[in-house]
Amino acid sequence: MQRDHNEDALFALTSNLISDETYLPFGLYIVADGMGGHKHGEIASGIAVRAMASLVIHEVYSPLISPPPTKSSESVQEVMRKGIQAAHLAILKQTPGGGTTLTGVLVLGDQMTIAHVGDSRAYILHPDGRIQVLTRDHSLVKRLVELGQITSAEAAVHPQRNVLYRALGQGEPIDAEIITTPSPKSGYVLLCSDGLWGVVAEQEVFDLVTSAPSPAQACQSLVAAANAAGGPDNITAVLIHLPD
Repeated sequence: MQRDHNEDALFALTSNLISDETYLPFGLYIVADGMGGHKHGEIASGIAVRAMASLVIHEVYSPLISPPPTKSSESVQEVMRKGIQAAHLAILKQTPGGGTTLTGVLVLGDQMTIAHVGDSRAYILHPDGRIQVLTRDHSLVKRLVELGQITSAEAAVHPQRNVLYRALGQGEPIDAEIITTPSPKSGYVLLCSDGLWGVVAEQEVFDLVTSAPSPAQACQSLVAAANAAGGPDNITAVLIHLPD
């Protein structure tokens, strides 16, 4: 509601490899939020998403569907870390001075691996009503909360709440947060930029997602709720439904 251009970017790919002996769900989901106030934030987010997706697809997805299938010698965690580095270097090369967050989730079989830099977020929305934040904001105010210097309520209205201490395209080296966890057996995984989580309460997010007839309509409801709350930033949501 308040921006005249979009600095967010996303990628979503869902696939299943099924044969007589194999059932292998595959999903790659990425959200990036270009940094306002930095040169070419909207360009940086698109570059980062493309670079990350290209590397992971080349090193994980393509070998799975090659005849015959091949297996990478690298772990999924190493590939996701390489994807973050590729995104970072691509920004430095193609749009120096640009910066972006990036949160990516790779679902492979019964596990998911998250690569995260910045303050976009990944959540699990459990069927029992629990909302689990999987990522940690790399922001100044989050660090102050962790140090006990301000409260979460104070952080929500802090004038520097959008200041990041870690972002792609900004400084060396890039220290990505890499997390591997079992995929939930049911519920939802939500990736979103701070244009959503910064203005819509977690309980409202849960209610909108679980009451919607489809993930696509849930995302539209989430965007509408963020705009109704003032829409101070670009809003991106990627919702993955994990059926029972």
